Amino acid sequence: MSEFELKNVDFGKNNGLVPAIIQDEVTQKVLMLGYMNQEALDKTLKEKKVTFFSRTKNRLWTKGETSGHFLYLKSIALDCDQDALLIKVTPDGPTCHTGADTCWKEENHGKIYFLQQLSEVIKSRKNNPDGKSYTSSLFAKGTNKVAQKVGEEAVELVIEAMDNNDELFKNEAADLMFHLLVLLEQKNIGLDEVLDVLIKRHK
Repeated sequence: MSEFELKNVDFGKNNGLVPAIIQDEVTQKVLMLGYMNQEALDKTLKEKKVTFFSRTKNRLWTKGETSGHFLYLKSIALDCDQDALLIKVTPDGPTCHTGADTCWKEENHGKIYFLQQLSEVIKSRKNNPDGKSYTSSLFAKGTNKVAQKVGEEAVELVIEAMDNNDELFKNEAADLMFHLLVLLEQKNIGLDEVLDVLIKRHK
């Protein structure tokens, strides 16, 4: 949402405050509920770290200012009544002051959960081919080509590992992980099945 649209936030219904629901952008877990006034919203937009208005301390409060567990802003959405905010974030550590991942004592699996989401997207590209989709084009080429692509990406990762460019290495690692997920789907093997193997080995 643009800063222009956020000028429509109605702070008049609740003594200058609006509830702000904080959600992990990747896992979609609701992390906490806070309140913002106009100044807190402005500071959040400017610094890209979520800032609330503390009703108990009667001042602005940036989440993480004491613990170091900041909430890094990704997006803000205004509800239909223009008096509540949905703020998606990347949390840097647990959100609740008790040390829990969320204020409802739920586990938040962080970015690793994204692999499961990505697997679902890949499955969708297989089951509902899209001519414009790179992933769909891989499935159309068959198992041998997909496996070959995984091999190529593995070689490229090894080559980058011998250099000192961490950014290129991370990009090649991401390419390999993506194509491996495609191959798993091509073989009708779920990511959970591979994780089960790793868990058994660990035991």
